[in-house]
Amino acid sequence: MSAGSRSAPPAGGVPTRRALCAAAALSLLGGCASIAPPSPAPDLAGRLAVNVDASPLSPARNFSADFELRGDALRGLLRLTGPLGATLAEVRWQPGMAELSDGQGTRRFDTLDGMAQALFGEALALAALLDCLRGRPWPGAPATVRGDGFEQLGWRVGLAGFAGGNLQATRDRAPAVTVRARLERPA
Repeated sequence: MSAGSRSAPPAGGVPTRRALCAAAALSLLGGCASIAPPSPAPDLAGRLAVNVDASPLSPARNFSADFELRGDALRGLLRLTGPLGATLAEVRWQPGMAELSDGQGTRRFDTLDGMAQALFGEALALAALLDCLRGRPWPGAPATVRGDGFEQLGWRVGLAGFAGGNLQATRDRAPAVTVRARLERPA
């Protein structure tokens, strides 16, 4: 054979450089195809703290987590994460169904409020809270405007610090519940 001619490698022999390059390119393309697109930015994000006073039937309870919220009272997603970024709970809802995934598995509820009872240990008007986090009363129930916020469904919502991203909602009926949110603001 002359120096300029090439022969095919024997069967089971070493692959050519072209074959190796083609295999590498296919591997890269395959890897790109399997990367999930980034999820859309949340509508709201920040830190949420829920404090429930003690009652004759249960001790005081406290819960805090970072949160990301997408959606509204009809359908949406709420993701709660711990200080190191681990997902503590994820809630998805749509009309007639709310699904809670947490350390106890995945559970389904008929209502968002039923799910809130399971997640926080106390009934919260979660559908209304979604609007409160946006600084406005929920359109699904009457509200009374007060100097620094409003009252709705037995909750006082304080908006005095809302421009700085702070919100507080308090229910005085036993057991008393306080929900505080620190909202992230886009730069």
